[in-house]
Amino acid sequence: MNRYRTKVDEEVQAIDLTPMLDVVFIMLIFFIVTASFVKDTGKEITRPDSTTAEDSPRASLLIAVTKENEIWMDNQRIDPSVLRLAIERMRVENPKGAIAIQADEHSNIKFVVEIANAARQAGITDVIVSTQKSN
Repeated sequence: MNRYRTKVDEEVQAIDLTPMLDVVFIMLIFFIVTASFVKDTGKEITRPDSTTAEDSPRASLLIAVTKENEIWMDNQRIDPSVLRLAIERMRVENPKGAIAIQADEHSNIKFVVEIANAARQAGITDVIVSTQKSN
């Protein structure tokens, strides 16, 4: 009788981790699904300084203009003639995303205007020019 009683006591004291693991996996799935993924442009840009810069966390489509006046998006160099099509493709992946143009301080403003025009033709009205906040 004593042996049987010891075995039952050991089973009662064991902690069942299954419900806790279920909760952890559900939380992990929730965070993965709800996270917004921002794609990098693929080029390092030196942004111009601005005294009136404001934070805008909504921009999720990044387009870079290098000092050599090359347009980069999603780690690929984009030809200006197919820029609108590339923006439309990115918009399919993120329909509510705004565009942030990261232009190098030595780039030509013509390319920034081309990107803004292509974005508006693709139906995106929220276009932001990214700057460096100066003190």
